[in-house]
Amino acid sequence: MESLRDVKRAMEREIKKGSCPLKFDRLEFGGAPFQIITSEEKLDEVLAYLLRIKSFRQYAEKTIINNVYMDLDMLCKKPQFKRTHSILEREGIYARVQKYKKRLQPDYDSGFCLETVQCLFTLPEGEAEKYRMIYDGKETYAFIMSNKYILGLFTCCEAARKSAVMDGAEYKHLSEQEQKIMLLDGVGDVLFQALLLDDVEYGGNQLYANLHTIYCFNEKR
Repeated sequence: MESLRDVKRAMEREIKKGSCPLKFDRLEFGGAPFQIITSEEKLDEVLAYLLRIKSFRQYAEKTIINNVYMDLDMLCKKPQFKRTHSILEREGIYARVQKYKKRLQPDYDSGFCLETVQCLFTLPEGEAEKYRMIYDGKETYAFIMSNKYILGLFTCCEAARKSAVMDGAEYKHLSEQEQKIMLLDGVGDVLFQALLLDDVEYGGNQLYANLHTIYCFNEKR
């Protein structure tokens, strides 16, 4: 497995090839980063939303190809992270997550937790103007990045989430129970994870995107 240093070096090479030099800056827990899920129906709805399938297909615009999704092999043992280019690929991921969910035999009394954290990215001063464009009559930005570069950004986000545990970080605005979840105390398997780059906020050379993770609880809340 590549180290984070190796990933960043590979990203620098991608910038030289033309990828937008968007850099991961930090990860933030917002005011309500955790949503407890206690029914299979709600869990499936959340999965469908993240994957932009079923009733949420309407949200699948062109930029959905930038999203990074956790996928599983056919035995549901080895997770991998990738981008998708069609609804069939996303529906395939959904089917494998369903298979994995059954294998975990979840206890919905204990429940699941949907964690949503904000990943903050920055651009060098003056770079944003290069990516400004008009789309559908509105001013927007098009940050062109290679597959390797986008997956590198995801790796940086994931590493930052893990370091929040290792560093023993404290977030005073979170309740005691939420801080336990933040530190992964009582949290078990990861059912699914996604970095959604098709739904971002941009301003002042800063871009915010959400990293979503669905955890199983090991104990009742």
